[in-house]
Amino acid sequence: MKIGIIVAMHKELELLLPLLQDSEESRMGGCEFHRGKMGRHDVIAMQCGIGKVNAAMGALTLINAFLPDFVINSGVAGGADLSVNVMDVVAGTRVAYHDVWCGPESELGQVQGLPLYFQGAKRLLDLIPERDDIHKGLICSGDQFIDKMEDVKRIKGIFPEALAVDMESGAIAQVCHVSNVPFLALRVISDSPGASHDNTRQYLDFWNDAPRESFKLVKDIIDKLKK
Repeated sequence: MKIGIIVAMHKELELLLPLLQDSEESRMGGCEFHRGKMGRHDVIAMQCGIGKVNAAMGALTLINAFLPDFVINSGVAGGADLSVNVMDVVAGTRVAYHDVWCGPESELGQVQGLPLYFQGAKRLLDLIPERDDIHKGLICSGDQFIDKMEDVKRIKGIFPEALAVDMESGAIAQVCHVSNVPFLALRVISDSPGASHDNTRQYLDFWNDAPRESFKLVKDIIDKLKK
């Protein structure tokens, strides 16, 4: 089975690559890919860059080049609910945009002609262990680093059930939906707007202590995945 893993930043890629065995690098369509093994499965890892356009371009290039059976978007996200803490993991049962408005014929957050919510791959979600530091729920995406409580309140006004906010998973989910490839967003919470007076500092400090074990959850899921 082939699994594509997409991260946005080089810092995230550095945490992921040590988990690949016998990895080889290649370039295609302006993107760099790292192909290796996790357990019995082939894994193609890539850094797409920050934001929705980079994420969509990277996801489409990966899917067209390697035809993965699943795509996982791993990395960090901001917390959007008091139930999640820094270092917790949020698995996206659903993903939505918080910055899309296509007019009165669509719902706020919905790209016209597409669903409001992109569903996470149930087969992968079922492999996630039940732990206090792992939460399953809605992840919201937009082209904005969320560092102010008023921004969180705006997003929660649209999607009260949102647990995390990021800048890529919505675009990757959309590409996967159109391409009919099952998708899962799995994000480590790096900062919590409203829980700190300076969540930008909180975000930067996260990288000093970022637990590699959290990123290994991706490997644990893949190891459990049967053909």
